[in-house]
Amino acid sequence: MPVTKNMEDTATIRIADQNYTFPLMEGTENEKAIDTRTLRATSGYITYDDGYGNTGSCSSKITFIDGEKGILRYRGYPIEELAESSTFIEAAYLIIYGELPTRPQLSDFSTRVLTQARIDVGMNNLFEGFPNNSHPMAMLSAMLNTLGCYYPDLASNDRHQDLENFDQAASILLSKVRMLAAMSYRMKEGLPFVYPKPDMGYSQNFLHMMFSNPYDEFIPHDDVTKALDLIFLLHADHEQNCSTSTVRMVASGGANLFASVSAGVCALWGPSHGGANMAVVKMLSEIHADGDDGSRFIEAAKKGEARLMGFGHRVYKNFDPRAKILGEMCERVLKALGRKDPLLDIARHLQDKALSDEYFIKRKLYPNVDFYSGIILKAIGLPLDMFTVIFAIGRMPGWIANWKEIAESSSKIHRPRQIYMGPTKRPYVMMKDR
Repeated sequence: MPVTKNMEDTATIRIADQNYTFPLMEGTENEKAIDTRTLRATSGYITYDDGYGNTGSCSSKITFIDGEKGILRYRGYPIEELAESSTFIEAAYLIIYGELPTRPQLSDFSTRVLTQARIDVGMNNLFEGFPNNSHPMAMLSAMLNTLGCYYPDLASNDRHQDLENFDQAASILLSKVRMLAAMSYRMKEGLPFVYPKPDMGYSQNFLHMMFSNPYDEFIPHDDVTKALDLIFLLHADHEQNCSTSTVRMVASGGANLFASVSAGVCALWGPSHGGANMAVVKMLSEIHADGDDGSRFIEAAKKGEARLMGFGHRVYKNFDPRAKILGEMCERVLKALGRKDPLLDIARHLQDKALSDEYFIKRKLYPNVDFYSGIILKAIGLPLDMFTVIFAIGRMPGWIANWKEIAESSSKIHRPRQIYMGPTKRPYVMMKDR
């Protein structure tokens, strides 16, 4: 954990007539913080920070974001370089283990991940218990948690034992999350389950399990496979977002890796987190249905009469670097599929207008990753309710790595404080007197 080297590096908080001194912290990328861990013990006060927007809940070595400059790095490596030269499996290894793998390390890791996609046939019956209208995220969360029941040695809730078996648990989750996701989709569609092929790559195998049939094997275009792999890579981790913070919170109580990532799926499910790309496609579809090229919608958004989805970000106050990468890939996918999507034309128009309009420039409303990912997933043929599932598959390495950081640390259970604003003490009123 970064700490100060000099006693002069302190901050003073004055409460009433009393001064309290706290050390300053500085991260490796010059992020600065006041270490207030002793504030309550020394002063009786706590800080109030709704939504934790100004609170550092942990120190981490996994991902760095500079939202003002539009920078995203996994373990120090720029996302642009990883998107250009790496794969999702290699990026997953980097995120989980901290360094780019050697050729033998990558080969071993890939083999472990690619050969463990099959699930126990007993889990097939569990899918039959879900109604046909079940959301795939609900099924995915439930099945990931259930998966731990089939590996009791890897999901013991004994931190020492779970860490001893971490490599196996991590590769099982990375592999089987695709199978469970594909099974959720096919169950809803009334289609038979399709089993993985060990000679296929990670993303190609997922598409095979999604769209192949016994009488008609689905063979995706290379650019489609590359696009999906890129979406997974770009979503692999993103610092302390809602779902990742949830994984760390659950892990801090000693919960095993399977239970912790299952909780992460639930957090991701919310429309303000993982459902944003669904909202983008819905918005573009509504604009198209109204016969608008986006111009009227832009003006309505400026007047506060419409909400422009896929623009702006809680962290980025510049162009989301992932959006630039996916924007280029979006063109390749549609060209490979031989499709001209009117939604992409509207998306381009919205982007051009927003990037040149003072209203959006002043508010730093730049396109984010959700703006293009939804169009790509739609072009591939995925239904809207599977978009967030794709997000969950991609985010799995980050969740796993953050669980590992908690499990390996001496961190105590996470327990935020609150400011109570309810009634003060009052006597119980008997039923006859109410």
